[in-house]
Amino acid sequence: MRNKKGALELSVGTIVIIVLAMSMLILGLVLVRSIFTGATYNVNTINDNVKAEINKLFNERGEKTVLYLPNNEAKVKKGESFGIAFSVQNNVKGEAGDSNFAYKVDATSVQTGCQLSLQEANSYIILNKEGNFNLAPGQQLNPPRIIKVQPSEAAPLCLINYDIEVTRNGQHYATNFFILVIE
Repeated sequence: MRNKKGALELSVGTIVIIVLAMSMLILGLVLVRSIFTGATYNVNTINDNVKAEINKLFNERGEKTVLYLPNNEAKVKKGESFGIAFSVQNNVKGEAGDSNFAYKVDATSVQTGCQLSLQEANSYIILNKEGNFNLAPGQQLNPPRIIKVQPSEAAPLCLINYDIEVTRNGQHYATNFFILVIE
């Protein structure tokens, strides 16, 4: 009789532990799901707001290119990456068919006294240094392109001016700029 009672107690304890473990697992999964759902919603909201601001800038100014940066400055810490959103709108009217657009990002000047060459400054662009796309008249680049910059850990603290040169069917179309502030 004793052995059977001991076996019964062990079974009840095991069942209680299994029930508690499953409850904790389910609660953990619900928590993780709610965190990721909230994060996805926030990222989508930010993307929609950036697109709305770019559309607003095109409509207010009638620009050919738009950068979404306050004062055209991107402040970046050494070793960290930063994305710069830009878009292009085909303002040419009266043409049928798409135009071929191309862009190229290049460092044009470095702050006086900064021990950095233009080649080193260009190496900080890690994504979308150049590219091309087609746009119909009145159409804008959507979604905007993101230029990623990442100064090295050894980068000096300085200001770098970058130009975004846009061509349409091989001819100059527009130029925009941004300043990378390495902190």
